Amino acid sequence: MNQVIIIGGGILGASAAYQLAKSGYAVTVIDRGEPGQATGAAAGIICPWLSQRRNKAWYALAKGGAAFYPELIRSLEQDGETETGYRRVGAVSVHTDPAVLDLAEERAVTRRVGAPEIGEIRRLSEEETREIVPMLGEEFASVRISGAARVNGGQLRKAMLSAAQKHGAAIVHGSAVVSAADGKVNGAMVDGELIRADAVLVTAGAWAAEAVAPIGLKLDVHAQKAQILHLRLENEPTDDWPVIMPPRRHYIVPADNGKIIVGTTHEDEHEFEMFPTAGAIHEMLDKAFVTAPLLKKAVFEEVNVGYRPFTADNLPVAGRLGGIDGLYFANGLGSSGLTVGPYLGVQLAKMATGETLDIDPALYSPDKAIARE
Repeated sequence: MNQVIIIGGGILGASAAYQLAKSGYAVTVIDRGEPGQATGAAAGIICPWLSQRRNKAWYALAKGGAAFYPELIRSLEQDGETETGYRRVGAVSVHTDPAVLDLAEERAVTRRVGAPEIGEIRRLSEEETREIVPMLGEEFASVRISGAARVNGGQLRKAMLSAAQKHGAAIVHGSAVVSAADGKVNGAMVDGELIRADAVLVTAGAWAAEAVAPIGLKLDVHAQKAQILHLRLENEPTDDWPVIMPPRRHYIVPADNGKIIVGTTHEDEHEFEMFPTAGAIHEMLDKAFVTAPLLKKAVFEEVNVGYRPFTADNLPVAGRLGGIDGLYFANGLGSSGLTVGPYLGVQLAKMATGETLDIDPALYSPDKAIARE
């Protein structure tokens, strides 16, 4: 295999492109720049160790993804990409109930045995918690995890694609679909023109079904709408504040220069449209104000809208698709896309090149993402 096409330049596709280009393959990334691409809209929290999800296959990916980040960032920096949007600032899981914090601390301590990158685990009082994050309510104590990080998905994607180009990858802007004959891919049709390749990797997120429909494959992948608020606190030193994981289903991510990112909604009933809604804004602000009352004084900057891709069982998939030679597929990252995406992109590239994997591929077979009539 020499020529590889990647359809979809989000976090998965960018990672696979970087891995393959570094390894000497001729890579073409085709991306049509969908405005609702999840990578560009998301605020990445790299802290899977406190999750209460019990699915071991998901946790294996998330743990591997978190552990992979330092290696990825070092590699990008060696290629001259220093603006990656990644910063290890730690995280605080906050709550008013000591029993809940006991369980979070216990979970972190247990998981640190297999994930030393968790770093230091500290129980903080209400006063200690407010010392490091002054905007929080006085009633919140916390468990602090030093190894957690934040990442800007758009910046990381840009850095990986730029580094891939330095290794010879080409970026094509257009709408692509897979082309195959006699059970084997021969490339991709891009706006009516065939670009030939030995292998095609489909990493098109919520729009992946369109890329494989012409070769008779129907995917069972659905999109979930997410809305995310961008606020700004004037004259607050937010650069080093940790990621905040509140008790209700939302997050608060402080960033540089007073920026505060608040998310997110989980909207399964929607049309593909990019309009923010008043109800979603109200929901996010209502939750955020309970956790961080100081945010009532924040400047309202914008709302980002994106679409997360999910499979039927909410578990990511990756591997050869539909028994077609040279066709590989990864999807279903859901709300953990920025934790899992770079790592799974590397695994997908290794699948295509026949290298030894760091995961058990049987757990993430893409065949379950094929719709059955």
